Amino acid sequence: MLSTLELMNSHDSSRYKWVALSNTTLGVLIATINSSILLIALPDIFRGLGIDPLAPGNSSYLLWLIMGYLVVTAVLVVSFGRLGDMYGRVRMYNAGFAIFTVFSVLLSVTWLSGTSGALWLIVMRILQGVGGALLMANSNAIITDAFPSDQRGLALGLNMVSGIAGSFLGLVIGGVLAPLQWRLVFLVSVPVSLFGTVWAYRKLRDTGLRRPGGIDWWGNVTFGVGLVALLAGITYGIQPYGSHLMGWTDPAVLAALGAGVVLLGVFTWVETRVEHPMFHIDLFRIRAFAAGNVASLLSGLGRGGLMFILIIWLQGIWLPERGYSFESTPLWAGIFMLPLTVGFLVAGPVSGWLSDRYGARPFATGGMVIAALSFGWLLLLPVQFGYASFAGAIFLNGFGMGLFASPNRAGIMNALPSIRRGVGAGMSTTFQNTAMVLSIGIFFSLMVLGLAGSLPAAMTSGLEAHGVSAAQAHQVAALPPVAVLFASLLGYNPMGSLLGPRTLDRLPPADAQYVTGHAFFPQLVSGPFHAGLTVAFAFAIAACLVAAAASWLRGGRYVHVDEPEPAEAPAGARPAEVAT
Repeated sequence: MLSTLELMNSHDSSRYKWVALSNTTLGVLIATINSSILLIALPDIFRGLGIDPLAPGNSSYLLWLIMGYLVVTAVLVVSFGRLGDMYGRVRMYNAGFAIFTVFSVLLSVTWLSGTSGALWLIVMRILQGVGGALLMANSNAIITDAFPSDQRGLALGLNMVSGIAGSFLGLVIGGVLAPLQWRLVFLVSVPVSLFGTVWAYRKLRDTGLRRPGGIDWWGNVTFGVGLVALLAGITYGIQPYGSHLMGWTDPAVLAALGAGVVLLGVFTWVETRVEHPMFHIDLFRIRAFAAGNVASLLSGLGRGGLMFILIIWLQGIWLPERGYSFESTPLWAGIFMLPLTVGFLVAGPVSGWLSDRYGARPFATGGMVIAALSFGWLLLLPVQFGYASFAGAIFLNGFGMGLFASPNRAGIMNALPSIRRGVGAGMSTTFQNTAMVLSIGIFFSLMVLGLAGSLPAAMTSGLEAHGVSAAQAHQVAALPPVAVLFASLLGYNPMGSLLGPRTLDRLPPADAQYVTGHAFFPQLVSGPFHAGLTVAFAFAIAACLVAAAASWLRGGRYVHVDEPEPAEAPAGARPAEVAT
């Protein structure tokens, strides 16, 4: 029979695991809400700063406000996971909550305006991302430490779904708060972050094993600089360059991409030589870990850019055609995308619970197949769709992604030895966050290529038919298609922004009203936009199907069983695995 002390310890452990799950879920939720909340709030933020993001040279501010947070979290999560393995995951996680809170406050109190204000927000967002990276790098490891292997799928599923749902909830929250006061977009997370910080410091404790060791400085430098160069190259690659539609031929972009690839190649070589590597290449010998991360990368490529495409579709075409003002479309786009979040919330916890009993493979693989089918459904929709069909397609997409995400993450974490859970979780999160940035670059590029084929001719003829001079119509039609995408994304009146008041004032009032009205721009871009959608969704289908194949190759259910080992394991030693 169990002694009274054993029963008390068992009860305390059972209670603690739910405390750990609740706090880490709150941390991941607030971090991911902040990663997307700006998408809807950007127009109000730029108006508050007194800066036109569509003016020449200003698009980089727009991109870095969106991408800076994603880039820094992608770069730092592995290093922070390694530090968690060395010095305590809870300690690193608590520091992340505190850092995140401080920079949330600093984002909301900026007194600057214009270019200085934009630069302040970009720097503060990047530093806020440091806190977000600490939260994301260690939350999964804390949960895995706290829960037994037969409950991790449910726990990690709840945590994962809250994170993914947060990226969509941020759209609605940003749409509601930004019109009231743009500073509220940053301030809203402060009370939640303060509560989470105090709660984490009071209640969380390290229950996992620590792995003493030195800092892999060469690995950190080559990985950080290499990944920043690669992601910065992608960020600037989707901007126009000279007379080119995009910047993929810009020598600076090519140099950044080349330097990033070379440095990441050097990084992989360094990691096989140093005594205490930050990125344990030997973990990829574990089939469940390797296959799960490949599937996660590919699913992220399929999912990451979807949010941007759907927002542009709704804000630039579908909502204005139904009489919504361009200024109100950001909020309504977030509301009309809620079925996507509901799909995640329905499938995520259930699939995590089922994967605890039957393994990750059938649910993760099935989720990717369902996601591919949903992209096919979206591909078949007309640009002016009926909302019921659209809602069904995005619900199915969310359901498929939720069905995949929880079991896949549980399969990855179950395959890791306890002393490698921090760095393993960081590696996995790096793949996920890098896929988001890559996906944005890929989807934007595919959309621009699709628009470039037929948009200039359609815009020229449409403008000339309503009184715009041939020279002015050709000038506007020659603008890079990315300007059209940004105008739609920001909820601006696209033709009002592209033509400018001087051109509009010279038009007959009826023509000026029609050109800037709800019907002209959506009808103008519907055909070219659908051509871009076809290419982008075809890519997403292919990525999801390859992710399904990678997920199936993970094998049966693997749960790592720690073996007694000396304080310092031999370099390159392979962790033990067992199939259950």
